[in-house]
Amino acid sequence: MESSVITPEDVLETLMNDGTIDSIRLKIINQLKANEELKSNTIKMVEQSKVLSTPGAEKQTKRELFDALRQELETPVLEKASKSVWELILDQNGLGKEISETVERVFCQLSGSEPPLFPPSSIESQPQKEKESAPSSSSKKRSFNDMSKERVDEVAQDSAT
Repeated sequence: MESSVITPEDVLETLMNDGTIDSIRLKIINQLKANEELKSNTIKMVEQSKVLSTPGAEKQTKRELFDALRQELETPVLEKASKSVWELILDQNGLGKEISETVERVFCQLSGSEPPLFPPSSIESQPQKEKESAPSSSSKKRSFNDMSKERVDEVAQDSAT
C-alpha cells in the first residue's frame, strides 16, 4: 500500500484552517503581555530615550513624540519581543511542548499514523547522549528549520515503508 507524503505545508494548512494557529498566536500575545521583564525593559528604554531628553521635546505634539519614539525604539523593542517569542516557542516544558504535540497530532491525523511518532524517552535522551559524545569545541548547531525538515523527512520515510 502506497501512502502520500505529508508535507509541512499540509500540516500548516490544517493548523491554519482549524484555528490552531490563531489560538497559539493569542497564547503568545497573552504571555508577552504578562512578561514583566519585557515590560520593564521597554519602560526603561522609553525613560532613557534620546527623543524625550532632547531640548524642546516638551513643545512637540503627542503625535510627533510618538512617531519619534517609534523611530528610535521600534527595532530594539521588537528584537527583545522576538527573542521572548522564540523562547516561548522553543520551551519544551510550556508552549513549545504544546506546539510540538499539536503538530505531531495533526501530522498523524493526516498520515493515518498512530501517535506518538517519537517515544518521549528516545527524544529526551538523545540530546544528552549527543552532548556527552561530542566534544564541545567542535559541536555544530543546527537551525530549527533544519531539525524540523530532518524530522519530517524521517517520518515521511517511515510512513512510506
